Parts: sequence; C-alpha cells; structure tokens
Amino acid sequence: MRKLALAILGLALASPAWAQKDTLTVDLASDVATMDPHVQWDPESSSVYRNIFDNLVTRDIPGKIVPQVATAWRYSDPLTLVFDLRSDIVFQDGSKLTPEDVAFSVRRMINPAFKSPQLSQFDQIVAADVTGPAQVTLHTKTPYPVLLAQLTKLSIVPKAYVEKLGDVAFNQQVMGSGPYRLRSWQRGQQSVIDAVDTYWGPKPTFKTAIFRAVPDATTRMADLRTSRADIIRGISPDDAVTMKAEPGIKLLTVPSERVAYLFMNAQFGPTKDKRLRQAISMAVDRDLIISALQQGYGKKVDIVLPSSNFGYIEDITFWPHDPARARALIKDIGAEGTTVVFLTAPSYDRRLNEAVQQMLAEVGLKVDIVSVDFPTYLRRRQGQPEESGHLAQGRWSCGCQDADGVIFPLFRSGSIWSKFSNPEFDAAVDAARVVLDEKERLKYYRRAFEIMREEIPAIPLFQDVSIYAARKELQWTPTPNEAFFLADMTWRP
Repeated sequence: MRKLALAILGLALASPAWAQKDTLTVDLASDVATMDPHVQWDPESSSVYRNIFDNLVTRDIPGKIVPQVATAWRYSDPLTLVFDLRSDIVFQDGSKLTPEDVAFSVRRMINPAFKSPQLSQFDQIVAADVTGPAQVTLHTKTPYPVLLAQLTKLSIVPKAYVEKLGDVAFNQQVMGSGPYRLRSWQRGQQSVIDAVDTYWGPKPTFKTAIFRAVPDATTRMADLRTSRADIIRGISPDDAVTMKAEPGIKLLTVPSERVAYLFMNAQFGPTKDKRLRQAISMAVDRDLIISALQQGYGKKVDIVLPSSNFGYIEDITFWPHDPARARALIKDIGAEGTTVVFLTAPSYDRRLNEAVQQMLAEVGLKVDIVSVDFPTYLRRRQGQPEESGHLAQGRWSCGCQDADGVIFPLFRSGSIWSKFSNPEFDAAVDAARVVLDEKERLKYYRRAFEIMREEIPAIPLFQDVSIYAARKELQWTPTPNEAFFLADMTWRP
C-alpha cells in the first residue's frame, strides 16, 4: 500500500509537467518571405528566423538595448564602436561563433551587391574589423546617433556555412546560433523549428514550433477556437472585439512602433501628378478610418512616424478631409474617371482598402485593388516605380525608435522602397543622421516632414496597435518592437 501511495503521489506531482505542451502552433497572416535575416525584416519572417539566430545586441521586454552576442560596447571616437563578444556560443552544427562571423555578417549586410532591403538601416557602416580574439570594431562614415539601435536587428550568420552554400541555398537551409533550428520550410504552407537543447541562453519552453501561413482571418480565428492554433497574428480591431468574448481565448495587445500609412507613387502613373496626390489626401477620411475600422486600436498621426519615435513633430498637420475640394481639383486637372491601382496583400486590412476605394470613387476616381501574396507584394513595392502600384497600404516599423529608420528608407531618393525624389528632403534626412545634437536633428526632421506634407509621397494614418489572440494558457507579454521570442513564452494550464 505504501508503494501504491507513493506512486500516486508521484503521478500527482508530475502532472503539471505532463500538462506542459511540447508544440506551439502559430497562425500567421501570410507566408514567411525569407529565412535569411539579412533580407526582409517583415513581421512574419522575423517571427520565425529571429528564433533561429542570435543578434549582436537585442532589446529586453521593456525595450532597453541589452547584450546578446556582444557582452559590452564602447565608442573609442565618434566614428568607431568597439564590441566585446561572448566566446561560448556555437552554431547549430557545433562550430564556434567567432569574431570573423560577426564581421562577415556586417559586411554582408552593407555590401551593395547583396542588395539587402535593409541596407539603408546599416549603410553608415563602412568597415567591420576583427580587432581581438573576442572583439569586433565597426567604423562609420560619420557620427551616426542611431547605430546601436539599428544593430538590434543584426543577426549573426556563420561565415563558412554561408560561403559554402551561397546566398540562395542558405535561405533554404538557414543555420544560426539561436534557441531553435529550422526543420522544414514549405513555402506557402508552414515552417517548423525545433528547440536546441545545447543553446547557451534561456532554454525554450516548447520543443517545437509550427508557423502556418493562414491568409484568411476567419480561418485563423476558427483554428484558435478549436485549439488547432495556440496564438494567431494579424487580428483586425473588429475581430479583436469578437475574440475578446470567446471562452478560453485572450487578447494580447500593445501600442507598437509601427505606423500605418498609404504609399503614393510619385514617380509613375497618375499619382506622379502632385495635384492628384493632394486630391487623394483630401478625399481620404482618416478620422472615419480610425473610428469605424480601428475600434479604438490606433492613434491618428499627421506625419509618417509614431509619436513614440524620436523625430516626431507634433505641430505639423496633414491635409484636412475635404471631398468637395478634392472633387473640384480632380475635375480641374482633367482626372475624372482615372483608374488608380491599389497594391495590397492579405495581411493588410481588406476593409481599409475598400474604404479608400469608396472614398476615392466619391470624388471621381476609380480604384483597382490588386491583392497579391506578401512576398510578391514586397518584391513589387521594392521594385521599379512601374511595378509598385499607384497606392499601397503600408505599416512600417524600424525597431529603432527613430525617424531615421522610418522616413530615410521609405522616402529618401535611391531607397528601394522610395518612389519619390526631392533634393531638399534628401538633404534634410541626410543631415539628421550625422548630427549628434538632438535639437539640431529635430530641426532637420521638421523640415523633412514639412516637405512631405507638401509633396505627399504618403498619407499618414495612425500609430498601430499589435493585436494577438491566444489560448488563455499561453503566457506572454508582447512588446512595442513586435519581437516574437518563443523563449519568453510559457504554458500554464
């Protein structure tokens, strides 16, 4: 009897551990665009690959920049930043992570021939040198006040492995030093990653994570209700209201660093005419979009920057909603009946697209909504002006909490994202990124945003709120920079 009692007690004590899930299933709004962390930095892709790689530095949950591969850093002069590195990290094949891998990762990112969409976030770096057995030194063209914040996005890749496979094959068979390794990637369907038992840092709760591409929001919600998914991304505010009342489900929300905007192509098609861009700006009712579609999730902004970021200028106001004036202007320039192509993807709010379509119809324009999968959307938006549509919905975050990471890559001449060119704007944003004095930087950003207000390469909408829906058992705190670290998640039945 005593043995039986001890056995029963052992089962009772063990039951919480048995209840712990081994597998976490995540429904994403679209497919992963890349597994290579030096290519795209979209939410779906980074949700997966950021768990496979370690970064030079990272942010903690409150948002402070903290060590990861680097243990400490210091400026030896305004152009030189020295990093001391951990010496106990290994890649997932057992090879040691060395300063050569760190320097290679920087050089790869800043190599114009590599054509990283993230290049503008790192192009102030001119050299990365190994300067000790556990040390790397970065050199910049000029003083760059946002350098450390940008480096929170620099994942470290294995030099020998990448050079052996080549860039294309590496994207299919990525390997990092992070807490998870890639098991499989079925394009358009799902990605599977497995925990690395020997990881040097915090051990992940889940042995396996499955990230599924589920473009239809109704299906994602059904998956969560039936426990086919444990957490879902891409929840619209209306869906959030519905899901909030669901038993066994909870909402996880946080004001993000992301700003929602409408891109306007100033270099191709009818929107090349600034007068038409002005008319479109007056036709779009931003207050109605926020009140009717955002359900309180979203704060209106008058510039393409969230108020949480350095460089936000509060007293610049955007074009007022004035459909009568918009209609008259369209008639004056002979643009009545003009067709405007609106490029979008399933991960963007379809209702917002349709609302804009209706608003522009009311002032005499036709809107052709063209929806493509997210990887195609990114390729077209980053392509030539004639590929990019005349309008497009965008939600941008640099993860750096600074205007330099937003309006420089989006609108500076020569950026792959920009379909706008203005020498005075370029001069202002160029100056702002090399001045250390914050008051001086703000003067340059004021001028840049004043030019954007007049030239209208985009319509600012609102500061976005990240909305996730999850099973109540999942314990996790979302962050403004939208990091999706599985190691921060636990399961409590």
